[in-house]
Amino acid sequence: MTTADPVVTAESLYRFYRAGDDETLALKGVCLEVCAGEMVAVTGPSGSGKSTLLSCLAGLDEPSGGTVRICGERLSHQPEPVRARVRAQRIGVLQQNSNLFEHLTVRQNIQLAAGVAGHRCGDTESLLSTLGIKHRGDAYPSQLSGGEAARAGLAVALANDPPVLIADEPTGELDTGTESRLLHLLAELAARGAAVVLASHSAAAVAQAHRQVRLHDGQVLA
Repeated sequence: MTTADPVVTAESLYRFYRAGDDETLALKGVCLEVCAGEMVAVTGPSGSGKSTLLSCLAGLDEPSGGTVRICGERLSHQPEPVRARVRAQRIGVLQQNSNLFEHLTVRQNIQLAAGVAGHRCGDTESLLSTLGIKHRGDAYPSQLSGGEAARAGLAVALANDPPVLIADEPTGELDTGTESRLLHLLAELAARGAAVVLASHSAAAVAQAHRQVRLHDGQVLA
């Protein structure tokens, strides 16, 4: 882990949701900094705000108040084309329910993500090989095992060679052995200089991370 300037900064994030007369405050002044080379586990019970926080950090959701910066550039309260550019160039997103298009092969999914970011498609084979799924490059997501799908999703998240990886419950449906291998890959990514933020209920994820940020009722616990 390094002590460089933070590449992920969240300042006083608030997030309100309204449904009719009902209002839910999902985030209540959350502050967070993550440096290059650091792996941070965001934990807390269901409904504590973990997924909302990660969605705001990835620019997939807008905070109602506060600011998110990625590599010093403001991500929040920007037009969607600006947020999309920052995501394509600087953020990899790994989700529990997969980030794979079902009608594309694993290789095509990676090439699509790389193309959006302006990276060479030739890097696809290196990613497949590194993650141990080169033999599954021509398979469709429905043909993959749980472990293969997790690694394929990670390959897509890494296709833009991002300095930041946001992972929301990436090991939630994996067996213990597959979870261990995926967490090891995330730790290796941090060791190479990326900032990794993952939300998880897993004790193994907390043990692998450099530090834990605990949320409860939308707030960071001291």
